[in-house]
Amino acid sequence: MNRPDPNSADQSANKDDDAVWLDLVARLEATQSAPDALGQDSDVPAAETDQPQAGSGKTFKDFDPLGLSASAAVPAADPAAGEGQGRSLGPRDFEVDDDDDAFVPEEPPSLAGTEPLTMLAWVGAVGGPVALLFTAMFWRSAPLAAILGIVAAFVASVVFLIMRLPEEKNEDDDGARI
Repeated sequence: MNRPDPNSADQSANKDDDAVWLDLVARLEATQSAPDALGQDSDVPAAETDQPQAGSGKTFKDFDPLGLSASAAVPAADPAAGEGQGRSLGPRDFEVDDDDDAFVPEEPPSLAGTEPLTMLAWVGAVGGPVALLFTAMFWRSAPLAAILGIVAAFVASVVFLIMRLPEEKNEDDDGARI
């Protein structure tokens, strides 16, 4: 196994990385220290205080290119809630406004008005595979003529339904409605 020479030029990059890493760790440990000189608790992150962090003369806003440290307008807590005053509000703390003009789908047409031949074709197209499944599970000694009849009924039903499809597309219809 080949090991790199400890005196090669690549090792200088590792030393720089180590120095950067140690600096980062030292800065992070400084932000998580006990109460600072202003008497604030260590529970409050230094990012919320806008006070300079220990060891650096810069605040969090100096390192905030997206403007995330700016305090957002937080709605006032409901005094009746009592417990929620000490914490920020979340998405479940708000009630949804019900729209009076919400979408109400129209009543579907009755199946009694469907053409009988089309209804029979749908029964054959859906019922054929179901009948074959039940035949295979419960009637193992079914005659070949019964199985071929079920398959023929299924194929005829599917062909009938395909032939009933419209031949040309309506250009005004976007297909959003069935």
